[in-house]
Amino acid sequence: MSAPTGPTDTPTTDDVVRSPRALARARRREALGRFARAYARNRAGMFGLASLLTIGVLALTAPLFIDPAHLTVTGAPGGSLEPPSAEFPLGTDNFGRSVLDLIIWGARVSLTVGLLATFVSVTLGTLAGITAGHFGSSGGLAGRLVSSVIMRVTDWFLVLPTLVLAVALAAVLPRGTGTIILAIGLTVWPPTARLVRAQTLAVEARPFVERARALGGGHAHVMGWHVLPNVMPVVLAQTTLLVATSIIAESTLAFLGMGDPTTISWGGILQAARTSGAISAGIWWYIVPPGLAIAVVALSFTLCGRAFESVMNPRLRGGSG
Repeated sequence: MSAPTGPTDTPTTDDVVRSPRALARARRREALGRFARAYARNRAGMFGLASLLTIGVLALTAPLFIDPAHLTVTGAPGGSLEPPSAEFPLGTDNFGRSVLDLIIWGARVSLTVGLLATFVSVTLGTLAGITAGHFGSSGGLAGRLVSSVIMRVTDWFLVLPTLVLAVALAAVLPRGTGTIILAIGLTVWPPTARLVRAQTLAVEARPFVERARALGGGHAHVMGWHVLPNVMPVVLAQTTLLVATSIIAESTLAFLGMGDPTTISWGGILQAARTSGAISAGIWWYIVPPGLAIAVVALSFTLCGRAFESVMNPRLRGGSG
């Protein structure tokens, strides 16, 4: 009697070659699915994410329903400081521009500055933290000296008033959006550096890092292939929290007159309301909406950051919701 025909259990050459990659992809998809399900159970995080998606879509599509000519002081469609109406739901500013259009258009600049400044800050903090933690734990006398110098510089930036330092940088550098990004990025990185350094020290003590060193792995190999992937969850959680700080810092600098006067941002709208006397005159529709926009975006990023942190840290999952 002949043996039944059908697929055999003997793996082919292609299966052997592709199975590790397929397994890695499957594990990544499974991990991403677990993260999405855990994040979806966090109601505060979902509220923050929905708010950010709504504001982001409005900011990206603003040129489709807002005429840039109506945002200039010569092409304003309304009268000066008109109260809210059907035509202008949030009233107009002192030049006759729609406050609602200004807020939607200003979201483009405020979000861009917040994200880019956070990128600069997180990059500096991550590089400083990983370098200090790695060389402090395994670099010998010279490594400990490098780690000590990095952390003393970090402590020096940490004790300086962030706003004062940012104002000083914005005052001495050419005025513009790039200056605001640089000023914020260079002043809010120390907390990230200290957090990443602590996480790096914990990763450096794990057996797989010791095996990598024993097999001849150099400093760049250990930091890039073993330490960085294991500190990235902390870095990503810190990033979402820093975006809120960066947006508030940008609004503060613009409110103090350090931003580009030709660029529309939420802080710039508040600064224009202050200089036009809207605050003393009680023109609430010129003051309250941009302030609420800043508060909502900052709160949304904070909620997303806390939710992300609670998902990545099992000890915090019990308190999520």
